[in-house]
Amino acid sequence: MARRKIISGVKGMRDILPAQQPLWDKMRKGAEETAAAFGFWRLDTPILEEQDLFARGIGLGTDIVEKEMFTLTTRGRDKLALRPEFTAGVVRAFIQHGLFSLAQPLKLWSLGPLFRYEQPQAGRFRQLRQFNLEVFGAADAILDAQIIQAGFWFFKKIGLKNIILHLNSLGCAKCRKEYRRALLAYYRPHKNKLCADCKKRSRQNPLRLLDCKKEQCQELAQKAPLLVDHVCDDCKDHFKQVLDYLDGLEISYYLDNTLVRGLDYYNKTVFEFFAADEKEGKKNALGGGGRYDGLVKLLGGKDTPAVGMAVGLERVAEEIKKQGVKINGQNQPTVFLIQLGKMAKKRSLLLFEELLRARLAVAESFSRDSIKSQLKLADKQGAKIALILGQQEALDDSVIIRVMETGVQEIVPLVKVIKELKKKLQKLK
Repeated sequence: MARRKIISGVKGMRDILPAQQPLWDKMRKGAEETAAAFGFWRLDTPILEEQDLFARGIGLGTDIVEKEMFTLTTRGRDKLALRPEFTAGVVRAFIQHGLFSLAQPLKLWSLGPLFRYEQPQAGRFRQLRQFNLEVFGAADAILDAQIIQAGFWFFKKIGLKNIILHLNSLGCAKCRKEYRRALLAYYRPHKNKLCADCKKRSRQNPLRLLDCKKEQCQELAQKAPLLVDHVCDDCKDHFKQVLDYLDGLEISYYLDNTLVRGLDYYNKTVFEFFAADEKEGKKNALGGGGRYDGLVKLLGGKDTPAVGMAVGLERVAEEIKKQGVKINGQNQPTVFLIQLGKMAKKRSLLLFEELLRARLAVAESFSRDSIKSQLKLADKQGAKIALILGQQEALDDSVIIRVMETGVQEIVPLVKVIKELKKKLQKLK
């Protein structure tokens, strides 16, 4: 008889196993607490969106749209895409549901999976997860600084140290025209040295020549004209204010003239977070963001200034492991409920619920019949007290309270068990 083929997970899509969940719980909790501390409201957008949303919002010439989107055509011939990033979908929801009518600035946050078709490697997967913050309705530079502050707050919450901030200003649409001409003039004699992607970028979006990760292109980018020398006075003033606010917060930063981010919608401030010991330069940012003042209007809404940031949780998880950050395991039970016999097993379900209602951390193994195996499991899970409900106890409406460390036991009426448990647990602290 032919052996059935074992079905494996899809390439680049991984399982997060029970043993890994405490690490992910730490990041999820850090994200929730950071969002709450800075006054953000949660917004969950669908995983599937119209393909055109990302083509228009992110840009046709970007790697995400050209190479990395997972797309599909429905039976009704609708062209959809699995979301490769949050911002375009958040902006779509902001417009569609009239969120612009709420008090501004409006702060929104999201957490969940994204999908990009790229070669899987350490910290990079085809299904990735991000923590995302967006602020709509204010052009003030203080919000650029505050969203960076929120990023550092998140890293501190989850125990990461030595995070470095890279900063640049892309200017506005007007002042970028002059820089575009200067950049093309610089690259013209070096065109043959560019990679195939950059030759294409030089026609579609020359700024992205500075964003290439290939060595020969990075060397050229280092000697390219500086964008900051071409931005208009208003954009210079905005960037200076951002730096002043960061100085006030005592946040260190590195002015990175080649930082442009990989998406077309950015303007003015852009930034990325790196681990201090990152040996691969700008290849593995933990997160980043910037201003996108024109995106709401581009997608059909009113002219609305906005700024945002995102953190890639897979990369953050790798950095947590690298830095040896302490991860608490799953919550240990303080009480373990042991049962013996059919009548006791039946009564134990109700007792278990009463313990939960009393807000006691309780565990059980109802499918086991051996007291020895149940006591062994209680000890392994670190329970301080075992409750033993046998046939006789079920008949007498009583239960045995056993202190695990000493083995001392006493029988108490079921009606008093919660009160007695709390007394003993208080003494065992």
